Amino acid sequence: MKISLKQKKLTSGKLSLYIEYYKGSHVDNNGVKKHNRDFEYLKMYLHKSPKSTQEKKENKETLSLAENILSLRQADVIKGKYEIKNTSKSKTSFLAYYIKLKDDRYESKGNYDNWDAAQKHLEKYCSSNVTFNDINEDFIKGFKNYLNNEAKTKSGTPLAQNSKYTYFNKFKAGLRNAYEDGYIITNITRSIKGFEQGESTREYLTHNELQAMVSAHCKHQMLKKAFLFSCLTGLRWSDINKMIWSEVREEDTGSRIIFKQKKTDGLEYLYISEQARILLGDRSNESDRVFIGLKYGAHFNSEILRWCMRAGITKHITFHSARHTNAVLLLENGADIYTVSKRLGHKELRTTEIYAKIIDSKMKEASELIPELKFGL
Repeated sequence: MKISLKQKKLTSGKLSLYIEYYKGSHVDNNGVKKHNRDFEYLKMYLHKSPKSTQEKKENKETLSLAENILSLRQADVIKGKYEIKNTSKSKTSFLAYYIKLKDDRYESKGNYDNWDAAQKHLEKYCSSNVTFNDINEDFIKGFKNYLNNEAKTKSGTPLAQNSKYTYFNKFKAGLRNAYEDGYIITNITRSIKGFEQGESTREYLTHNELQAMVSAHCKHQMLKKAFLFSCLTGLRWSDINKMIWSEVREEDTGSRIIFKQKKTDGLEYLYISEQARILLGDRSNESDRVFIGLKYGAHFNSEILRWCMRAGITKHITFHSARHTNAVLLLENGADIYTVSKRLGHKELRTTEIYAKIIDSKMKEASELIPELKFGL
């Protein structure tokens, strides 16, 4: 196998760095030569034609880091080929290593909580004495079987499908990290299939319910504005919370937000409606946050529920429900699914198709709205 560092020109003008794993070629049934390649995109970028000293410095540092990653990947291949084993690392406690990975994710609230929940089940499945020397396919399959048949929630009920899916994926992610860090010599998770992800209920507000929320009192005016802004734009809490005025552009054709998604790190260009722009209020300093005073926590989440009750809504609505609301309202009012997918920043269309199913269910409900007719045929 040949491993090389490559560059790809992006529409932004920058160069994206990636590693190509060339595995040779073969001739297909039609006599055409086919090349077998895999790619690893590093999410690292170079200025194509650096103009300033700073850009040249950034290019040099980025390229040096990418070349170091290339060296590690080449070393991984050699290590696997000759089964070179780091005996000191292989004696490390798997749980201790997993806990360190979990702690590294402390700043990412939802992700950390999932790693922490998976850890509690790992501690019930295996002891702290288990080292990487003890981990094989049977160990991995055993944990999958434990989640499927033995694991229980705090209330003593079997795990939901999505919980099994999430916990097993965190476990596998820990082992993949261990492989990359040299604690195990093969990525043994590749051959073991995980759980299928179940479809979760996505609570959303109808147009009438959203209007009721607009009219109802909310204790925190900034929370109300941010929630309604999410309903009108589909932006996540994380992106709304960190939004600064330099990301809000006033253009001849309207207003739009130019920002990097916190979840995916992708650059987004999102046009917003006039009523969404009104929610932002008057401009301030470019480096100031747009929504000042937002805080993630139980207090704000509880206030959203109380606000819903004042509006006569009994659904379990969270801030993320505003994003679901935006998707459903767009589809109900004629937006095509591809446009909705792009606006929400989804990487895959199938993620957005879940909302299309919600629309189908509303169509079915509508078919039953006409009062019963008394046929005299």
